Amino acid sequence: MALKGEVEVFLTSFKQKIEVFGILFRDDRPKNRTALIDLELSRFERLEIVKSIKVEDYSEGPLTDELNLGSEMWVFGKDVNGDEVYIKVTLGGFNGRTICISFHKAEHPMNYPLK
Repeated sequence: MALKGEVEVFLTSFKQKIEVFGILFRDDRPKNRTALIDLELSRFERLEIVKSIKVEDYSEGPLTDELNLGSEMWVFGKDVNGDEVYIKVTLGGFNGRTICISFHKAEHPMNYPLK
């Protein structure tokens, strides 16, 4: 588990990097692809939800990510229209886009240690 200050530092870097390089949503993953339909969201609304993540939304991390350039993965949860949404993100590579690895309804109740 990360400390509050570590989550704050990650989120600051993550949000700044989105503004400069953008974000890649892994819509090639079936759960993520159907999430917009399941949650009745537009792509813009999904982006705004990710950009609105707060320290209190922290659930897990940092976790090692071998598939996406070795960046640390962080897991957050948000209430979206009454559904708990599982959001896993990473900073991605140097001078590249951030990556939203997962954005879908949570399959299990999530833990929020900083709430």
